[in-house]
Amino acid sequence: MATRDSAPGRDDPRFDPTRVRNQPALTSANGSTWLIVGGLFALISCGVLAFLIPVQPSGLALVSMIVIVALYAAMIVVRFSVHKQRRRLGWLATLMLTIAAVALTTTVIVSYAEWQLL
Repeated sequence: MATRDSAPGRDDPRFDPTRVRNQPALTSANGSTWLIVGGLFALISCGVLAFLIPVQPSGLALVSMIVIVALYAAMIVVRFSVHKQRRRLGWLATLMLTIAAVALTTTVIVSYAEWQLL
């Protein structure tokens, strides 16, 4: 069994390209793609949340937009400051998933609160 230090490489027959940890986006990219996709996702999320600003609970959508912008700023910082490639890509993926979680959670909370007022 391969240990962390002797993990199978691409030329090794034990290498499984379908395993999530072995995907090129997490192993060989430089991070620019994550910034582009993350930026588009943050922009779309903020666009949706902008329409929810006047809806109760008041302020939640605005706070979420600020958090999303801060998470995207963190993605930019990570892209240019973390030198270990795999660690950098892992952080970029985590930050983008966090942007998605914040946007989805806020949308669900605001939608639920609005339905309760009807």
